Amino acid sequence: MALSAADREMVCALWKKLGDNVGVYVAEAFERTFLAFPFTKTYFQHWDLSRGSAQVKAHGKKVGDALTLAVDNLDNLPGALSALSDLHAHKLRVNPASFQLLGHCLLVTLARNYPGDFSPAMQASLDKFLDHVASVLVSTYG
Repeated sequence: MALSAADREMVCALWKKLGDNVGVYVAEAFERTFLAFPFTKTYFQHWDLSRGSAQVKAHGKKVGDALTLAVDNLDNLPGALSALSDLHAHKLRVNPASFQLLGHCLLVTLARNYPGDFSPAMQASLDKFLDHVASVLVSTYG
C-alpha cells in the first residue's frame, strides 16, 4: 500500500522530532529484536550484543542514518536504498524476514518513547513506511 500524503506528513513530522536520536532508538530496537527473535543474532556473531554495546549503538546509528535517508527520499526509495539492498542481499545475505522483525521492534520502541505521538494513525503510517523500506531492501533478492 502506497504512502498517502497524510502518511508522509506523519512520518516526516515524527522523524523531525526524533532528530539526532534516531540511531539511539534503532539501537534499542536491535536489542529488542535480538531478545525477541534470537535467530537474528546470526549475522552479528562476532559482535558484543549486550545491552548498551558500542557495536550495537554504532550499527543503530548506521541504520538510523539509512532510515533518515529513506524519509528524505520518500519519492525514490529504490534509488536511495539500492546500494543497501545489494549489500544485504548479495554480500551479507540477510534473511528478508529480519527487516520486518526489526521494523516491528522499532515501532514498539518508538511507541514506548513517544506515547503521546503514537496514535493508531501514526502507527499505521510508520508501519507502511517501514514496510516500504523492507520491500525495497529485499527487492534484489533472487
